[in-house]
Amino acid sequence: MKEKDKEGIVVTGVFIILLLTWLGFFLHRSPRFPGSGIGAVFGIVGAVLLLLPLVYTVVKRIPFLHTRITPNISMQSLMTLHVYAGIIGPLLAIIHTGHKFESWLGIALTAVMLLAVVSGFVVRYLLTFVTNEIKDKLVLLQTARGDLDNAWGVMENAQTETSVIQKTPLLMSNLASFAPIPHASDAATEVTHIADSVADLEYSVRMHEIFKYCFGWSLKLHIMLSIFLYVLLALHIWAGVQYGLRWL
Repeated sequence: MKEKDKEGIVVTGVFIILLLTWLGFFLHRSPRFPGSGIGAVFGIVGAVLLLLPLVYTVVKRIPFLHTRITPNISMQSLMTLHVYAGIIGPLLAIIHTGHKFESWLGIALTAVMLLAVVSGFVVRYLLTFVTNEIKDKLVLLQTARGDLDNAWGVMENAQTETSVIQKTPLLMSNLASFAPIPHASDAATEVTHIADSVADLEYSVRMHEIFKYCFGWSLKLHIMLSIFLYVLLALHIWAGVQYGLRWL
């Protein structure tokens, strides 16, 4: 199994757990947990993990850092850090909330965080999947079109040969003793079958391109949500320091 496939399985599992943990709001609420000692630990570790994805973004977009860092740490490794930190951090943050969604800041922070995770998941896995599917189907479509051209040529030859043989009964009787007479109907059936396959592949490619276009917007959405997330996270940390931590 490829490393990226393993990553996809792990991240998908954590992603599902994250969504289920958030839905625990309907079953469980602990108003004092966020300000407790262990609750603060979850919050601090979650906040640190939420900041780690910035490393990949900064290194990728600043040439000076990219030149200095990538010889020692590959962009693929930074992307892996980006993915894991970006999914585990929100999970710890949800646990930190204790499902206490009372202030507008906490509600907004949680909502934006979950949307950022969902958009990131779409970009990393669904968009990649659709792109690879388009490439594979285009290869199949090219092959199918070649088969269709060949089958069309066979059908035309069969029609021509059948027409010639039918005009010469003596020749037809002689050939019948050596080999079967080519049937244009069989070739036409093959052409129809391949043409249906080509049409199905063309339709599938068009649909995948529509999905790719829609998912393509998720990258821009992910960037905007991430910026908004860090603004809300900074306000949340400031509010926690400003009003004090109960466990202190």
